[in-house]
Amino acid sequence: MPFFTAKVPEDYENQERLDKFIASLPNGMNRSKLKSGVNEILLNGKKVKLSQKVKAGDIIDIQWEDNIPDNIEPENIPLDIIYEDDDVTVVNKKQGMVTHPACGNWNKTLVNALLYHWGRKSIEQIKEGCTSDIIQRRRPGIVHRLDKETSGIIITAKNRDAEEFLQKQFKDKSNQKEYILIVTGRPPHRNGDIRTNIIRDPKNRHRFKAVDISDEGKFSRTIYHCIACYGNYSLLRVRIKTGRTHQIRVHMKYLGCPILGDSIYNKPDSLFPDATLMLHSVQLKIKLPGDNQLTTFRTSVPNRFKRVEKKLKEKFPKTVLER
Repeated sequence: MPFFTAKVPEDYENQERLDKFIASLPNGMNRSKLKSGVNEILLNGKKVKLSQKVKAGDIIDIQWEDNIPDNIEPENIPLDIIYEDDDVTVVNKKQGMVTHPACGNWNKTLVNALLYHWGRKSIEQIKEGCTSDIIQRRRPGIVHRLDKETSGIIITAKNRDAEEFLQKQFKDKSNQKEYILIVTGRPPHRNGDIRTNIIRDPKNRHRFKAVDISDEGKFSRTIYHCIACYGNYSLLRVRIKTGRTHQIRVHMKYLGCPILGDSIYNKPDSLFPDATLMLHSVQLKIKLPGDNQLTTFRTSVPNRFKRVEKKLKEKFPKTVLER
């Protein structure tokens, strides 16, 4: 993807919106291109929005996508559907599938598969206008997301009313999301409550890191329960109270127990050299449109977990941590 870097002059006296400043540069991009094609904007190493004000000495890094498609097309991709009615489709997302089209992943996403499953036509992409409208057309029905390498439950909306109903629950945290994971290392306690802020790692723009709670970054909370340990490996169950990018992966790294198979936050493992990310969304409790009670959706344990657990049980005795 193209990458653009600019530094605000030291003698710059204005405080102008970032998009206006970039558009004013001789080699800059117009605001329409910024809205439609930008994948990420960093200001002094921190992720910001186009409306962020810049000042003298600021360093701006922008990554964008040149080849934005004119349409998001339906694609005949098999889906593991857990539940469906007139308002929602609940899917057990396979590992390796991207949730929605974005820079670098314009097809073979969950959205492409859902459009085909729902019998929808292609969705024309707008490249000018309100940023929220541009993004919304790339994410029809998506009210939350899972990382590409995270498998498990994801609920999607089939109409606008359902979308707003579900989005409100993710915003006010009235739903419950639960994950299972296998980590390298042992947590300090059987049960724990991790509360930090999360920022983008200034040394690696593809990573995030946990920092003490302050004005920097976004507050993040993860509650974990260690089910069992096998040697230097642990099986955990996790509930998240916030939904930050890479939150569980970052918090496990912060705990000293990075997730097995995590190519970003962990090292290759000698016992499981071919392991992929051992993180799975196993349960979701949420109210469905028109219902005042929480409905619980569950998935079975993926085969990749069963293979790893079998080997761990063969090699190491089971240990349960004290509370």
